[in-house]
Amino acid sequence: MRLLVSFALIFLIPLSQTWADNAAPIKIPATESVLASKSLLLDIALIGEDRLVAVGQHGHILLSSDGDNWKQANVPVQATLTSVYFLNETLGWAVGHDATILHSLDGGLNWQVQQYLPSLEKPLLDVHFKNPEQGIAIGAYGQFFRSNDGGATWIAEFHQEFLLADDIDYLKELKIEDEEAYLDEISFILPHFNTIVQDDGSLFLLGEIGLIAKSNDFGLTWQQFDNFYQGSFFSLASTKKGDLLVAGLRGHVFRGLKTVIENEMQWEGVNTDTTALLNDVVSSPDGRIFILGNNGMLLVSNDDGESFSKNPQKDGKTLIAGVWFKGQLLTVSDVGIKVVELAH
Repeated sequence: MRLLVSFALIFLIPLSQTWADNAAPIKIPATESVLASKSLLLDIALIGEDRLVAVGQHGHILLSSDGDNWKQANVPVQATLTSVYFLNETLGWAVGHDATILHSLDGGLNWQVQQYLPSLEKPLLDVHFKNPEQGIAIGAYGQFFRSNDGGATWIAEFHQEFLLADDIDYLKELKIEDEEAYLDEISFILPHFNTIVQDDGSLFLLGEIGLIAKSNDFGLTWQQFDNFYQGSFFSLASTKKGDLLVAGLRGHVFRGLKTVIENEMQWEGVNTDTTALLNDVVSSPDGRIFILGNNGMLLVSNDDGESFSKNPQKDGKTLIAGVWFKGQLLTVSDVGIKVVELAH
């Protein structure tokens, strides 16, 4: 499929115009719970090479150095957290419901609020930092926030290039006729942005309605791939051969084959023999590729993602996100931390 070049029309949206609060929202710190590691967790990531961080409901952020014993961090809000990212061993960010953005300066032990907008009533779903200063957070209904100062301030962007031509014309007319209605409309008209992934110097954005887009300038402009699937995508990863794998709804996996022509890629469907929603792609040092899915579905590839076999987990619990850590595939689920059983 051809990669279409789209010139971004970005509108910066002052938060005071769109989601004004009469008073600062009340923040209730996350409570300490001995069952935190067994409750709903939505993301897990490495901090450096030898520590783990997991995030989930009630503002829970958990830390571990062995994958077995978990310590709760100090978190100033109880918002459900959906994603966590560490730039290095000390600097981390987490995002979640209520457009929450949290930041840690000490390897995840303590967190501070950088953004908290409960009146917005929308979740953020992923966060990525290029360096200690430049970061992006994305989420439902095309939410796109950018920071150039380490998260001290976040500016909302409206990326009009993801709209259909008819919608662009409609918004132009609405902006002239009714500014308030225009601001309300742009807060819901874009598709959900589910995932943002850095790969080989480029950013990839995945979302609803088959959205896959690539940026070489840290999200200022986007090149959107021709639509080859109408469902949502949730995860992207590169293979050892340099191809791309994307996974999403109803067991759909596609392999992106790079061509000799610049900015072109051919996408091929990969048979998975499942209709489970697929949440995350994880690779192991020995070259295996794992795709985590709902209802305990685990797909395993030993040929660089060209084919997959099923290794469903007996308990049927949804595998939401995972990492390879000290010889094990560790995942998060609705029952907390899980070590995945792999067929030999």
